[in-house]
Amino acid sequence: MQLSMIGLGRMGGNMVRRLMKGGHRVVVFDRNPETVKQYAAEGAQPATSLEDLTGKLSKPRVAWVMVPAGAPTDDTVNTLAGLMDKGDIIIDGGNSMFKDDVRRSKALKAQGLNYVDVGTSGGIWGITRGYCMMIGGEKDVVEHLDPIFKTLAPGPDPGVTPTTPAEAGYIHAGPAGAGHFVKMIHNGIEYGLMQSYAEGFEIFRQAASEKVAEDYRYNFNLHDIAEAWRHGSVVSSWLLDLLEIALRKDQSLVDYTGFVQDSGEGRWTIQAAIEEDVPANVLTASLYTRFRSREKESYAEKILSALRHQFGGHLERPTGG
Repeated sequence: MQLSMIGLGRMGGNMVRRLMKGGHRVVVFDRNPETVKQYAAEGAQPATSLEDLTGKLSKPRVAWVMVPAGAPTDDTVNTLAGLMDKGDIIIDGGNSMFKDDVRRSKALKAQGLNYVDVGTSGGIWGITRGYCMMIGGEKDVVEHLDPIFKTLAPGPDPGVTPTTPAEAGYIHAGPAGAGHFVKMIHNGIEYGLMQSYAEGFEIFRQAASEKVAEDYRYNFNLHDIAEAWRHGSVVSSWLLDLLEIALRKDQSLVDYTGFVQDSGEGRWTIQAAIEEDVPANVLTASLYTRFRSREKESYAEKILSALRHQFGGHLERPTGG
């Protein structure tokens, strides 16, 4: 298929590469002209503006937006809406709040345009591992886009013939907003899983502390524990794989201060839990720990920073910044 990608950052750019490798034709635009040139050299069709981009797309046009959530996404979607025609499709693959998707979908539908929200997980590794996608929108529109999703997705386990898209790593979750709702909860759970690893390895590290009676002190090799758990343990996971990579490089994690940001989706998960009267003790506590990390450094927060850097390429703000 032909489509466009707007925003060539850590995920958008690698998605373009995976799409082109899968045979799709991609028109690209980014605020940085040098970035556009880079992808043009790799085979993408460059655009100098959103107007230029829409002019290079065949109908029904497909524009995939990968820019920061909030005002940048709103501005981009609104500009595209003024340039596109009835039946064209706008996809938001960023980390938008699902309620914004509902609002945008209604506004675009009144213009005869289609809106699809895609919660996208895979980080900087997605180009090789594939992207897990949670999709919201009208059924016929999502089905029309299926070749794109199939290319971006990880695909089934080796030797398995998938009978559903879910077995290949993507789902049509429901109408507008449903995709980003599922991704929102995904990220809330991610916070809790990361926090569990962080606290556990903090306990391992402090086992050699003078606070512990001498007979009960242990000086553990944290990398070896992470490596062993990757093989057959019930707590094995991709997050543990990424932790092993970070600890292999340096068990002290001196490159991290433990200043842990949050993308916003953890907060939205807690808000949804409150609206639904669902107790979310672990997820709430993990979010609050990130708030605390910005005031006091600890090894557990260094673990969280290291994991965010490993799976998403997220960089810490400088100490005191």
